[in-house]
Amino acid sequence: MSLSDPDVVRREYASENGLRARASVYQGLAGPDARDVAFAAVAEVAPSRVLEVGCGWGEFAARVRDELRAAVIAIDQSARMVEMALERGVDARVGDVQSLAFDDESFDCAVANWMLYHVPDIDRGLAELARVLSSGGRLVAATNGRRHLEELWFLVGRDKSSEARHFFSEDGEELLRRHFAHVSRRDLESPLTFADAAAVRGYVSSSIAHKHLAERVPELSEPLVATRRTTVFVAEKAA
Repeated sequence: MSLSDPDVVRREYASENGLRARASVYQGLAGPDARDVAFAAVAEVAPSRVLEVGCGWGEFAARVRDELRAAVIAIDQSARMVEMALERGVDARVGDVQSLAFDDESFDCAVANWMLYHVPDIDRGLAELARVLSSGGRLVAATNGRRHLEELWFLVGRDKSSEARHFFSEDGEELLRRHFAHVSRRDLESPLTFADAAAVRGYVSSSIAHKHLAERVPELSEPLVATRRTTVFVAEKAA
């Protein structure tokens, strides 16, 4: 089962339950929060027009709107996610990053947080993001590394070495350089504690492609500390 399989992604995000379960794990995260790093990267350019793709329930888009006073449009393939973003007062629409319904150079900044690994044609999606950005515009894109939470996945015998992936920490920069003039990265590591086997099992069962591994979680004699490995890429279009 692939993270970029459109049918898998469509089923997963038809409801907010899985996303909410995964997000709840990161409450009280020790160390730097990649969401704050991504927000700071957006704030650096003081944008007036921002596009967020794969907006989920609109939390990030609402923060950009409220704290930066920017005009924000958010899109997501899931009608349920768009519905939840609209409830926050976000200008949210159903849409696909591979075919953006906006004119060239419509935005100063675009955001794609933890979603580009779901895009079947990643080059087409990145080309579309570059197209709708103004000259010198910025894309902020957060993703995970292949070793993200490796201590947890080791417990259930998941072997990532043979998994086909795109747009993770390891290959995101190369992909971005095909479409943007300047690319930099901000790598982050944070310890994440799972209190017991039930917490680990809950996280695994909420995963998109590996729910079936939840039954392999062993009993634990102490909390499990796993390492969150994330990267915030900052890509800029030629001026």
